[in-house]
Amino acid sequence: MKKQTVIVTGASSGIGKEVAKHFLDRGDNVVINSATKIKLEETYNELGAGANLAMVAGDVSHKETGEKLVATAVEKFGSADVLINNAGIFETKPFLEVDEEYLDRFLRTNLKGTFFTTQAVIPQMLRQHDGVVINIGTPLVNRGLGGAPASAPLSSKGAIHSLTVQLAAEFGSRNIRVNTIAPGAIRTPMHGAQSDAMAGLALVNRVGEAKDIAEMVYTVAKSDFINGAIINVDGGLGAGHNLN
Repeated sequence: MKKQTVIVTGASSGIGKEVAKHFLDRGDNVVINSATKIKLEETYNELGAGANLAMVAGDVSHKETGEKLVATAVEKFGSADVLINNAGIFETKPFLEVDEEYLDRFLRTNLKGTFFTTQAVIPQMLRQHDGVVINIGTPLVNRGLGGAPASAPLSSKGAIHSLTVQLAAEFGSRNIRVNTIAPGAIRTPMHGAQSDAMAGLALVNRVGEAKDIAEMVYTVAKSDFINGAIINVDGGLGAGHNLN
């Protein structure tokens, strides 16, 4: 497969870190990002601090972070072939308790982070006549859980799903493909010790591992015919649930 330069946001832990490792292990160049510089440096060293790895600290909700990520990819590796918009936050809070400040937290990080980082990379992909953007969504956009009030983060994730389809339409004919991968309950630091308690949400009756997501991200990144897709990698959460 063609060697690619891959940008991964939110890469200092969990899914993002595993995705970065997956590409590195298979010979690609990777630029990792996190808003927390110390954690990013730890991950950079843990991933080997090799010649095919670079890092850019910064909050993706700020447009200049995306611009710096693309500039670093091009300056160090000569291209920006794949963007993985993984940076995101998720919490639960009853709808009637959500105020403007709380809602804005999710719109800034999840939606604006994805929107403006993609906006930064598309011009480079147009110059290359090739590129892949992979957003991280959630099957909960289409499957509400009454016991998990998450109107604020799900509003932002729903917007990402919609953005995916629209950008796929705008840029597909120019050889730029935009897709969303929607993980179910995954064992990550975000969920902590509660990960296994969510096993019953999936038809396979277990939580997923970060490598399950990394494998699908890699597959989509290497494809030249997947476009405008929302791909659930969720053990069946989006399809149904067990009555027991």
